[in-house]
Amino acid sequence: MRQERFDFLSDNPFYTKRFAIYIGRRCRTSTIRDVAKEFHLDWKTVKDLDKQYMRAQLDRFSTPSPKIIGIDELSIRKGHTYRILVSDLEKKRPIWYGGLDRSEESMDTFFAWLGPKKTKGIRLGVMDMWKAFENSTRKHAPQAAILYDKFHVLRHLNEAIDKVRKSEYARLSGEKRKFIKGQRYHLLSHRSNLSMTGKQALDTLLAANKRLNTAYILKESFGQLWSYRSEAWARKFFENWKSSLRRQKLKPYERFAKLIERHWDGIAAFCASENKVSLGFVEGFNNKIRVIQRRSFGLRDEEYLRLKILTCTLPDI
Repeated sequence: MRQERFDFLSDNPFYTKRFAIYIGRRCRTSTIRDVAKEFHLDWKTVKDLDKQYMRAQLDRFSTPSPKIIGIDELSIRKGHTYRILVSDLEKKRPIWYGGLDRSEESMDTFFAWLGPKKTKGIRLGVMDMWKAFENSTRKHAPQAAILYDKFHVLRHLNEAIDKVRKSEYARLSGEKRKFIKGQRYHLLSHRSNLSMTGKQALDTLLAANKRLNTAYILKESFGQLWSYRSEAWARKFFENWKSSLRRQKLKPYERFAKLIERHWDGIAAFCASENKVSLGFVEGFNNKIRVIQRRSFGLRDEEYLRLKILTCTLPDI
């Protein structure tokens, strides 16, 4: 008995490559269940065809040679189960997903995959203030500058103002509490993103509570730090901002200021003209990943999740 291989057939011999490509395109915008129902196929068959399509997408691209990388952790399930996601911030696409957690050893796996020759070409690493990422990057790519992601820094500041809100709610009683209750979103959001009703509620809260008013003004003004082109001017702004905390009794803000002090070099790196990169891609891409996970009702097949993430920004075949 002999078998003959036809080039027009996919890995599943019951379907052609052209049909597999069409199914893969449909799965980019629809769930496996919906595509299986539309074409009267088993959902496992649709999933296998989609995997073939995504692998074909990745095969069209060789191992990347990134100059600016963005490093972030991704929570894939409850229980502090993380994977590491590395993106090419110049080409705005993810290039690596892996590791067993967010440890330094898992981060080392990325540099081993990239290779020492291409690792030497990295000039900037954008990350949050997680020590394991920084240690691994400095070990494998000592020539690269470290830049802390603005959105992760501001997240610590939002946590500080939320702690102030909680402490004020616990300190007050009776009618005075009604101004603070239910105002968390209004305090954390930028004023331009609030509706007219939200702005009025925020103004009422800030007029009623002096400490929250001070904390809110300090939070809104801190974003100015990333507008400076000179590290000396950025440092002067931070010193003035830090001096504003004196006698304010805002302990969460004082701890935040010490955090910035410890990580100043990685924050001030944004002042250099060559480091003016779009920091919104990493945060926006995280939102896209959460959409993928919600649309799939939680992906149990991690290889399928990896392929979905790495191909979501690639062009169609």
